[in-house]
Amino acid sequence: MHIDPSACCCRSWDLHPNLLKVIAIDEQLRVIYEDNVHFDKDLPEFKTQGGVYIHSDRLTVTSPVLMWVKGCFSVSDSPIWMDSSTASQCRALEKALGGAQHLANVTGSRAYERFTGNQIAKIYSQNPEVYKQTERISLVSSFAASLFLGAYAPIDYSDGSGMNLLQIWEKAWSKPCLDACAPGLEERLGCPVPSHSVLGPISPYYSQRYGFSPDCKIVAFTGDNPASLAGMRLQEGDIAISLGTSDTLFLWIQEPTPALEGHILCNPVDSQTYMALLCFKNGSLMRERIRDECASGSWDEFSKALSSTVAGNSGNLGFYFDVMEITPEAVGIHRFNRDNQKVPRFPKEVEIRALIEGQFMAKRIHAEKLGYKVLPRTRILATGGASHNKKILQVLSDVFNAPVFTIDTANSACLGSAYRAIHGLVAERNVSLADVVKLAPEPRLAVTPTPGAEEVSNWGVLRDLLLTPWCCFS
Repeated sequence: MHIDPSACCCRSWDLHPNLLKVIAIDEQLRVIYEDNVHFDKDLPEFKTQGGVYIHSDRLTVTSPVLMWVKGCFSVSDSPIWMDSSTASQCRALEKALGGAQHLANVTGSRAYERFTGNQIAKIYSQNPEVYKQTERISLVSSFAASLFLGAYAPIDYSDGSGMNLLQIWEKAWSKPCLDACAPGLEERLGCPVPSHSVLGPISPYYSQRYGFSPDCKIVAFTGDNPASLAGMRLQEGDIAISLGTSDTLFLWIQEPTPALEGHILCNPVDSQTYMALLCFKNGSLMRERIRDECASGSWDEFSKALSSTVAGNSGNLGFYFDVMEITPEAVGIHRFNRDNQKVPRFPKEVEIRALIEGQFMAKRIHAEKLGYKVLPRTRILATGGASHNKKILQVLSDVFNAPVFTIDTANSACLGSAYRAIHGLVAERNVSLADVVKLAPEPRLAVTPTPGAEEVSNWGVLRDLLLTPWCCFS
């Protein structure tokens, strides 16, 4: 499919480790073009696997930057979010800032191996001459924006708040964090800008070679998670839950309280508020395992088991972590009966409800630890494979005591970038993203809370156990 480059529309590019996606939408917010480039298949000369190189230590994971674009770089391989080789730099950064919690209070997160500040610290410590020769350091988002701008693009607040370097309250680089990572870092990063900023017109190169209108504006690029918040069209008090292989929560928060688990980021569509992000590894793979063991591999049988048991599971509780969980940091299966005694097994239908209630209560507890509050207008926006199961969604609605809506967001990050492009053109006139996307399809109401579900006493016990140090259960 071909579209006229000069046509009145907004285009967005979504750069993943394994592929590049593009979406174009017209003035009526209709998707008029979609395409992608798979790096392994379409650019085989780089010999990547899943778009990346996994090094011999199995911890270092990089992507060849020349695969994204030919140019001049001070390093030939760029670390990406899967890299976990900077543990020593993380410890050093937390120590320099007075501990993990203090670092989270400043930057929104404790030190994470994949975060840019720690990756920069590794490069500086191992290759100081390479660092010295570096004029500018970009995120993938600001790098991609630079290509279209024809000049260095600034880092936006939202993606910048996932670096362990930005003071999320003042929206400025933290000097103690910068100094702990590398010297002269501030001038190499440039000045961060609001996520809705118009950076300037498109480079004349694109107008001359590809026919783009010279009036085309470049709005600040951001990360995939902030873009997904825009694509899901979250509003104040909303919570978006992606129920996939891993489960992910996006929260719109006015007054966050950074914690050692989860992340607080600057809101990409409202720079006066924040978004919180929580990730849970044990998502659908755990649900599928219990389905296979307790419901003969049938989702219908799984749903019937949920329907046959009551909210609160008659006092039976369960926590299910096949692999080391992110939030909380725990592993193993832990079952407790109505007397809070640990037991080795449950009847099948009890096991199924214990799994689902435990997963959703964990999400609510950790969301509340980050400052989230269920409001009368709160909506839960559910997406991902498990969002098609109404019995699972009913438990979600009961645990959060809020209605659950479903949304179709197969490309939420890319679509959200297109929405943000439109918003950036009008944001200075105090037009909200909600006003910009009001023509887009509304989420569909799936379920509402069961009357009286919020008073289930067993969930208070579940809350207490979730806040118990997990070493007590080993």
